[in-house]
Amino acid sequence: MSSTDTPRGPVDSSRVPRYAGPATFARLPRLDEVGSADVAVVGVPFDSGVSYRPGARFGGNAIREASRLLRPYNPAQDASPFALAQVADAGDIAANPFNINEAVETIEAAADDLLGTGARLMTLGGDHTIALPLLRSVAKKHGPVALLHFDAHLDTWDTYFGAEYTHGTPFRRAVEEGILDTSALSHVGTRGPLYGKQDLTDDAKMGFGIVTSADVMRRGVDEIADQLRQRIGGRPLYISIDIDVLDPAHAPGTGTPEAGGLTSRELLEIVRGLSSCNLVSADLVEVAPAYDHAEITSVAASHTAYELTTIMTRQIAEAAQK
Repeated sequence: MSSTDTPRGPVDSSRVPRYAGPATFARLPRLDEVGSADVAVVGVPFDSGVSYRPGARFGGNAIREASRLLRPYNPAQDASPFALAQVADAGDIAANPFNINEAVETIEAAADDLLGTGARLMTLGGDHTIALPLLRSVAKKHGPVALLHFDAHLDTWDTYFGAEYTHGTPFRRAVEEGILDTSALSHVGTRGPLYGKQDLTDDAKMGFGIVTSADVMRRGVDEIADQLRQRIGGRPLYISIDIDVLDPAHAPGTGTPEAGGLTSRELLEIVRGLSSCNLVSADLVEVAPAYDHAEITSVAASHTAYELTTIMTRQIAEAAQK
C-alpha cells in the first residue's frame, strides 16, 4: 500500500450479519480483492507431522469461522488494526499431505512469494511442522530472527520414527540451519512429562530459555512480558504459538493436550505486552476442531491472531509516519 491508500476493512456487520457470507479471517477482504496487503493472513491446512491426534488441517478454517465476531477496534491496544494497514486473507497454501519433505518445500516457496510482496505473515495452521519452512522464509528476509515459542512442549526433539520433519522437531532443525538468533530464544508455557532430563539439557544447549506455565502463574503476566521484552531487545521477532500452550479447559481442540496450562486471558495479556517488539511475522497452529467444544479453542485462537495482527499493523503504521 502507498501512504495515500485507505485500507479496505471487514464487511460491515450492520449491513451483512456476522454469520453470513464467506468466512475470511475477521471478515476481511481476500488478497485477490485488494491486490496487495501489509499483513497477509494465510492458512496452511497440513497435519501430516502430528504424533498423536490429527485434525489440525482443519484449524485454519475453524479459526476463520470463529473470527466472524472480531470487531474493528481493539481497546486493549487502543488501535483499529484494519484501518492502520491493509490486512487481507490470502487463502490457503496447499501442501502435499502424503510427503512431508515436499510439503515443507511448498510452504517455504509460498511464504517466499508472500513475503516478497512486502507483507508480514499471520499464518494459521496446521500442525507445528509448518513453523520450520516459515522461519526459513522469514530468515531470508531478516536474517536469523528472535523466536518466542508458546507451547506446552519444547518441539526441539531430534526425530520421530527416524523422521526429521515433524511437529515436535521444527525448532531443532531451525537452530541447526542457523535461521534463529540463539541469543534470543524462549519457550513460554511449557509443562508436563518429558522423555528424560536430557530433553532439557539439549534444549538449553540450543540457546532456549524456558518460562513454564507455573512461572506465569506465580510471577504474573506483566513480569513475564517484561522478561521476554528484555530478552528480545530490538531484534526481528517471530512468534510461534501452539494453541496447546493453553490449558485443555481453554483449548480442548488440539492434538496433544497437557494439564496445567495458561488461561486464554494470560496468553492474550502476554502477547499484548510484546507490542513494542519488532514482530516481523507469526503463526498460530495445532487447532484441531474435531476435539473442540462450542468453538472454545478456535475463539481463543482467533483472538490471539487478532492481537498479533494488531501489533504488526501498529508497527507498520508507525514506520510509515517516520
